[in-house]
Amino acid sequence: MALRPAASRELASRLFAPGSAAAAALVAAAWPRAVGSTLGGRTEVVGLEAGTLRVRVPDARWRTVLHRMRHDILARLRETAGPAAPQRLGFVEGPVTLRDVPSGTVPRSARPVPASLVAASDSIPDPALRERFLETAARYLDRFGERTPVVPAQENPDA
Repeated sequence: MALRPAASRELASRLFAPGSAAAAALVAAAWPRAVGSTLGGRTEVVGLEAGTLRVRVPDARWRTVLHRMRHDILARLRETAGPAAPQRLGFVEGPVTLRDVPSGTVPRSARPVPASLVAASDSIPDPALRERFLETAARYLDRFGERTPVVPAQENPDA
């Protein structure tokens, strides 16, 4: 027996009431998916309080980059956590325990990477880094599509 949509929202609101420990756990679990596995492994959710998600970052550069991404991150958190998602992000600098985030948190691309890009990636000596590069390129192409590079017109002095 399936719940009606209204009943599902009500149940979710009761289980993950804003400000509850369950809501904080849900948002902390959604964080790596919202920012990607690399950022998720290099940042740490500190807590959720009064609608603000506090995240520990290694330094001011990370804080600046994540601050610029905050609108996208909050939108992704809303997709996953619904009403339990924070309204704001706050960043604190400090040592972060680096950890591996399961790679399944970032969706794999279905788009094949162009052969020219695969050939160029052969110059990356580290196989794990090469694989990550190709995954990132495929996700970029999924999002923005292939673009033909703009080549400046050659001036013809004989014309």
